[in-house]
Amino acid sequence: MEDSAAVLSLRERKKARTHEALIDTALRLFAQRGFATTTTEEIAAACEVSQRTFFRYFNSKEDVVTAVEDTVDDDFLQRFRERPVEEHPLVSLRTAALATWGSLDEAVSRRQTLAARLCEENPALLAAQLRRRDERQAMIVDEIVRRSGRSSREVVLRAWLAVGAFTTAIRVAHGMLCGRAGPAPADLCEAIELTLDLLPSSLTTEWHLPGSAD
Repeated sequence: MEDSAAVLSLRERKKARTHEALIDTALRLFAQRGFATTTTEEIAAACEVSQRTFFRYFNSKEDVVTAVEDTVDDDFLQRFRERPVEEHPLVSLRTAALATWGSLDEAVSRRQTLAARLCEENPALLAAQLRRRDERQAMIVDEIVRRSGRSSREVVLRAWLAVGAFTTAIRVAHGMLCGRAGPAPADLCEAIELTLDLLPSSLTTEWHLPGSAD
């Protein structure tokens, strides 16, 4: 029984290494040759695997790019779902976000940065990324509504507004560091804390606009 478990663990680790190698190889080729002109055959060859192996892990080269964000988002969603039900949703989201992005290693952070740049440069990739984000937001909203024990129109709308404000703050935090090759987790967490701290006052506190009284 132990031998079977060891073999399974070894197999899973090998699959994980191949998955990561395909992502790193693809991102490198996309950066060097351009996303549109790079083929799945070239990615497989550069990674020294067959094209058939590539398609066991990804349905398309677009999936390679979106998989980078999916990995981080899956971890975040799991951490969010594990938060206490009685906790305020924004507190749960904040705690889950800081735990997720604070635990990223340099390789994942670098992949995120490269994937984000590719999405900005390629309309098809950007559209796919936005669709994925909409799906993720809907999943978070569903979880908030479930935790509340109510599904009234007001609760659903409040959940969407909370999630929309939260995800915007996270994107702003990432944007603050977009010029870096792969921001350190500590820097990213600091940016996330700053944007989330400023969020309430940005919506409720009076703004001192030009010409207004102090």
